[in-house]
Amino acid sequence: MTPGQGLQSNSSNKMAEISHLMDSEVFSAFTTYGAIVLSKMMIMSIVTAFFRLTRKAFANPEDVPGSKTPENIKKFVRTDDSVERVRRAHLNDLENIIPFLGIGLLYSLSNPDLTTALWHFRIFAAARIYHSIAYVTPLPQPNRGLSWFIGYLVTWSMAYRVLKNKLYL
Repeated sequence: MTPGQGLQSNSSNKMAEISHLMDSEVFSAFTTYGAIVLSKMMIMSIVTAFFRLTRKAFANPEDVPGSKTPENIKKFVRTDDSVERVRRAHLNDLENIIPFLGIGLLYSLSNPDLTTALWHFRIFAAARIYHSIAYVTPLPQPNRGLSWFIGYLVTWSMAYRVLKNKLYL
């Protein structure tokens, strides 16, 4: 075998691995639920903007509509409890969805059982959607706390399974 043939063979193997990944039902499920929770997180930006506009509570002087007089700026550049509640829900998404995406990717690449993986992904997505509803509405505790904990537990469960099955220390 010539050096060029070995490179070509290696390249073909990598393409086959990528093709196998794209055919993986677990990876397809992960990308589906990853897209769902990322879309939900993006919607929280729109909800924040909606609350800012309807409550006329802006973060920056240049966002103030109309004249930029000191009185107008002081009137509109302020904090609002509803806007802050939505912002905190959005920040909580950032703190939880990003780890889910990283751990979920590793988990989906570790060849887990499809049914188990689907339960992980579905429960996490449902917990995050419910968490946002509970936060923005606001629903009484323990609604928000339980939904956060369930999503967090799912991410830890996937991490545990990756470490348990693929530990190379």
